[in-house]
Amino acid sequence: MTTDLRGTYSVMVTAFDDSGDIDLEAQARYTDWQIVNGIHGLVPLGSTGEFLSMTDEERHEVARCVVDTASKRVPVLIGTGAESTDDAIRYARDAEALGADGVMVIPPFYSTPTADELFRHYERIADAIGIPIMLYNNPATANVDLTPALVARLSEIEGVAYIKESTMDVTRVRDIIDLCGERMQVFGGIMGFESFVNGAVGWVSVGSNIMPQEFARLFTLTADEQNYDEARNLYHQLLPLIRLVGGHRYVSATKSALGIIGLPVGAPRSPRLPTPEPEMPELMAVLKAVGLQA
Repeated sequence: MTTDLRGTYSVMVTAFDDSGDIDLEAQARYTDWQIVNGIHGLVPLGSTGEFLSMTDEERHEVARCVVDTASKRVPVLIGTGAESTDDAIRYARDAEALGADGVMVIPPFYSTPTADELFRHYERIADAIGIPIMLYNNPATANVDLTPALVARLSEIEGVAYIKESTMDVTRVRDIIDLCGERMQVFGGIMGFESFVNGAVGWVSVGSNIMPQEFARLFTLTADEQNYDEARNLYHQLLPLIRLVGGHRYVSATKSALGIIGLPVGAPRSPRLPTPEPEMPELMAVLKAVGLQA
């Protein structure tokens, strides 16, 4: 099992057309644009990809589109989270068959599983596939907190090699590295720059949907070049965008911004709503602040 995934990975939006159906042409165009602009990796069908609002067939088609368009130019990790372990296994096997480089698996998000249940959940998925698993810790949405001690236990499962740590507590990065050693590689979630400084090998980012080149550069400056002054300056330049797509607006604001810069990907699916008109001036001001609008 290789553990060499690193860098800034965009947790991608899913493109829909004006009728609300998946738009594979737009998805392929947006995927290629990400790669051409220097993104290090891609994660379709995560939370930003609205995976819970899609059918199994749609999930398959989007995963296939991204894997085929990427064509091994960058790694692709497919989001394969599900409430049922059997469903998560089915999605993970499909991702592997399509040629994905790994899967990102959020814990079951309704049943509030115990530590033993979580261990068995991930163990069964790992036994079913031969590509790496990235845990996804986001207790605000999953109703489950993968604490560093629990992550250390899960890291004993062969194939569970990465984690996207999406709390606001960057000491989690430090503690996971301390407890797991080389068994677990940490990607930041919300706190990218801060996670790099604490030893994270990457970042699963929302903002890089809109500015892939700059968000990839932030990782390179910090993790590879240790040029902390320049990295900090770039980070502060990107902060308005990071804040814009934080919180509840991570899907709607991202999709609106992509449309404004010439990469239309449609509106979110219900129950999410598009960016309300009163919020558009703020969106435009943020894009201007980061240099995307005159």
